Amino acid sequence: MAKSPVITIGRSLPQHVRGLVRDVVPPMHAAGRPFVAGALTLGVFGWRYGWARRTSLVAAGALALFFRAPRRVPPTSVGAVVAPADGVVGTVDESVPPAELDLGDDPLPRVSISVSVLDPYVQRAPVAGRVAVVAHEEDGPTAVRIETAEGVAIGLVQTAGPVAGHIVCDVAVGDEVVIGQTYGLVRFGSRVDAYLPAGSRIGLSVGQRTVGGETILTVLG
Repeated sequence: MAKSPVITIGRSLPQHVRGLVRDVVPPMHAAGRPFVAGALTLGVFGWRYGWARRTSLVAAGALALFFRAPRRVPPTSVGAVVAPADGVVGTVDESVPPAELDLGDDPLPRVSISVSVLDPYVQRAPVAGRVAVVAHEEDGPTAVRIETAEGVAIGLVQTAGPVAGHIVCDVAVGDEVVIGQTYGLVRFGSRVDAYLPAGSRIGLSVGQRTVGGETILTVLG
C-alpha cells in the first residue's frame, strides 16, 4: 500500500525554531560583537577549567544583553516624535542647542534621557527624514540633525558616560532614516538630548521611563 504523502504547511521545523528564536531574542548591534567574541575566545582557551568556562559564558551573555537592539513598533500617529533612547527622563526644559546642530541661537524645547548601563545602548531616529548634520568631537558628544520631508528639524546629541564610554554613529549626511530606526550607540551608559521645534508641547515629565522608538515626546503640528 502506497504511503500517504507528507504535507508540509509553511516553514519546516528548523525554520520555525529559528523564527521563534528571532522573535524572542533581540538582535545585537554590530558594535557589541567584538566584546562578545572576546569573552568567548577567553572561554575557549580556558575551556578545561570550569570557572573560566562559566565566567566566559556569563560575560558573553551579559555583553550580548547590553548591546541588544530590541525590535520596536513606532506609533503611526501623524507628526509623532519618538524617544531616541531607552532610559529615564532627566531634564525637560528649554536650552540653546549646540552650534554644531545649526538650529539657531534661541532656546529650544529639550528632553534629556539618561541611559543606564542596563538599558539598551542603541539610539533611534525620532522621526523619518534626511540626515542633515553629523558632527563629532574627539572624546566629546556627537550631534545629529534630522530634517523631515516638511522641513522640520530635530536635533540629537549623544554624550558618553564617564566610564569606558564610546560613541558609535551609523549615519552620514544625506542618509534617509525611518522613524524608530537605529542610528547609533553609546556603550556603558550615556545621555541623549533631543532638541525639538520651538513651541513643541512635551508630554513627558522628569523621572518617567522612555522606550526608544515608541514613547512619544511630542506631536508636530
